[in-house]
Amino acid sequence: MKYHILRLIILPFFLLGCAESVSRDDNPKILAIGDSLLASHRISNKSITNSVEDKLDKPVIDRSVMGARILYSLPISGSMGMSISKQYKAGDWDWVILNGGGNDLWLGCGCILCNRKINRLISDGGQTGAIPKLISKLRGSGAQVIYVGYLRSPGVGSIIDHCRNEGDELERRIDTFAQKDEGVYFLSLADLVPFGDRTYHGVDMIHPSIKASRAIGELIAGIIEP
Repeated sequence: MKYHILRLIILPFFLLGCAESVSRDDNPKILAIGDSLLASHRISNKSITNSVEDKLDKPVIDRSVMGARILYSLPISGSMGMSISKQYKAGDWDWVILNGGGNDLWLGCGCILCNRKINRLISDGGQTGAIPKLISKLRGSGAQVIYVGYLRSPGVGSIIDHCRNEGDELERRIDTFAQKDEGVYFLSLADLVPFGDRTYHGVDMIHPSIKASRAIGELIAGIIEP
């Protein structure tokens, strides 16, 4: 019951994260797709991708949507961005900034069958699953890919801490996959937040604060232009 109530509360918020059009006169080369980690603070122009734009002085098309998942089968809302793979639009992209998987674990498995859900996302060896399939599609377009991990809340805790071990395992597998392709970068945020520091999270202790969004954007920009 609690799981269904959470879905009713959170899923409507994807309407706040309307995907950005890919048509721009300045021929953007950087695309971002994912969930609320990227979409947070976009309305105030203080999101992670806004930080990347500021640091690089280059446009970033941000099509991320709050609540989006890697595994998503509903056609209408999926095409509106709830499916991360469907956020992708073909273009002459040099880089794709990507994140996802957190909503699949926290909301998608209802705290049961977590291992099965992780295996559907990415296998133990990091070679098969929905995430490698999506990254391979992006790499096939010629783009380099930065897969961004999730924030931790050491010494503070949050309502999704019960998924910590599963999240760590998911990111370990993604990192394993990334190490086998020079065009794929896994950006871990596991050590970004100092112990007991609440300033890197919003009031829900899940989503990034403006401070964190700025810091993460700067890390991404450092990968794109070392």
